[in-house]
Amino acid sequence: MGMFRTRRIYFDHASASPVCREALKAMRSAERFLGNPGAIHAEGALAKKALEDARARVAFVLGAKARELIFTSGLTEANNLGILGYARGLERIRRSLADTHWIVSAIEHDSVLSSFGEIERMGGKVSYAHPKEDGIIAPSEVERLLKPETVFVSIGWANNEIGTIQQLSKIAHILRVHESAHKTTIAFHADAGQGPLYLSTVVHSLGVDLLSLGANKLYGPHGIGALFVGSRTSLGNIAPLLLGGGQERGLRAGTESVALALGFAEAFECIARERELEAKRLRELRDMLARELSARISGLVINGDLAHALPHMLNISIPNISSEYIVLALDRAGIAISTKSACHESEEASHVVAALGGEEWRARNTLRISLGKGTQKSDISRVVHKLIRVVEAYQAFKH
Repeated sequence: MGMFRTRRIYFDHASASPVCREALKAMRSAERFLGNPGAIHAEGALAKKALEDARARVAFVLGAKARELIFTSGLTEANNLGILGYARGLERIRRSLADTHWIVSAIEHDSVLSSFGEIERMGGKVSYAHPKEDGIIAPSEVERLLKPETVFVSIGWANNEIGTIQQLSKIAHILRVHESAHKTTIAFHADAGQGPLYLSTVVHSLGVDLLSLGANKLYGPHGIGALFVGSRTSLGNIAPLLLGGGQERGLRAGTESVALALGFAEAFECIARERELEAKRLRELRDMLARELSARISGLVINGDLAHALPHMLNISIPNISSEYIVLALDRAGIAISTKSACHESEEASHVVAALGGEEWRARNTLRISLGKGTQKSDISRVVHKLIRVVEAYQAFKH
């Protein structure tokens, strides 16, 4: 039976999705590729071919060229390489980031926001694009912040806490018009996060120059991600953050993991095949969950706009009860959800929900519920029942 007597319900796919069977099988098959991909003997050549095949498969799902994809250790490193790598590349040319202007949305993951904190330390000027109450960054807000000195814009594709999907192609159009008017170049970066699970990943339709991917958000293995570097942004514009053997076209030193790359490719192909049906199935379950909870818990607020959010995510705030208390009580009942991004689980408030406005308690009392492949209709009923019981028991105790 293991450590759990009943089947646990895992509703925290936004933190990390389980590794799918196909990816695990692909990783096990990598046992035969025992050589270092950088070696010139037969074993090394075989490993190199497997690595490049995996790169080509991921690129194909993206609608990109294999040479436009740099493997990283995950989404955090991909974000750092895209943002700080570009900054260091500019620094090499300009000697300083003084007189450069950068734009980032205020609701990004910490791996993005911390990178922009470093940009400020390096002398760049940073503006923060704030969302509307529904969690959408209006393209006009980005347009308002643009300056002749703007060199870089980063807007996440779909938010990691509330799931809202941003209008990247419209923002890209605004950036291109601005470039033409001012005879400048603006690199456009997006953290893809969980977007590829349920949104078409033809990268050129998004209009971005840099796109960060993490396999652990996409039913692939932990420890690998990728940075797409489009043709408008030469690899020479990006300086490496990890120095050493010059792997990954000189942008990311360190021996590549063939097993992780194969697992990533297999998972990425699987989600692309299942995307349309799974999005429809999970949207119905998520909306059912939202309706049931809204009808039965007084004062509950849904954060963001479900009509323009990823279909598997629901972020709510419940007044007068600690979200940490709810998470721990549900955990004891065999249900896993989170309060916010796992990277900020210990913090008091969600910076994402705070940016939406509204009453202050909302940002402190957030619950993020994210469904996935294994989610069943019966799970929704069980979670609704248990969550309502936890809230009622807490209120009865308080009174």
